Amino acid sequence: METQLSKRLSEVAKFVPKNAVLLDVGSDHAYLPIALLEQGHIERAIAGEVVEGPYQSANKNVQYSHLSDKIEVRLANGLAAFEASDHVSAITICGMGGRLISEILDAGKKKLASVERLILQPNNREDDLRRWLEKNDFHIVSETMMTENNKYYEIIVAEHGQMTLSNDDSRFGPYLLKDKSAVFKAKWQREWEKLAFALSSVPEDKLAEREVLMTKMAKIKEVISDVS
Repeated sequence: METQLSKRLSEVAKFVPKNAVLLDVGSDHAYLPIALLEQGHIERAIAGEVVEGPYQSANKNVQYSHLSDKIEVRLANGLAAFEASDHVSAITICGMGGRLISEILDAGKKKLASVERLILQPNNREDDLRRWLEKNDFHIVSETMMTENNKYYEIIVAEHGQMTLSNDDSRFGPYLLKDKSAVFKAKWQREWEKLAFALSSVPEDKLAEREVLMTKMAKIKEVISDVS
């Protein structure tokens, strides 16, 4: 029986290149590499875990799926889970904050030269992650936004190459900003409402704090009401 991925991981899987050698960092039971191998989509994979419990869980799932010859589960921190001899061509890092993903990439960035594609799904601070990519000579080749269990998720796909991001690009996503899907608008409407609630609790005399919130709210309204 094929492994059923969550909607979020199914979306991530779409961006993994055919016949890739995949490193899945923080592999969450190794669901993603198992599913991709069951589909015959990738050649082999490394599932990286930094905590003993999830490492053992991923190992059990790989053995249960009879894929121990194709998936190696490694107990390692971030990109320490692979070496040049592994010939990793794609890396997925999902379900972590954007700053943590940036830190993981930064700590192992010397190893990224031979990696063709990064598929990243930050849970927050997407702007920090996009800025890291820009500063480290990666360019975004695709983005998507989806919703599952009343949460919004952004997926950022990057490859080697330079790009220049505006402030709006880093905050909203260059591709997402062009597309302005219904999901995108719904997410940012929710963010606007959170900021409005925060503003309502800031005293009238705290002008600087109120100004920051109102500026962010105005930018969101400008973006989601702009019909291109």
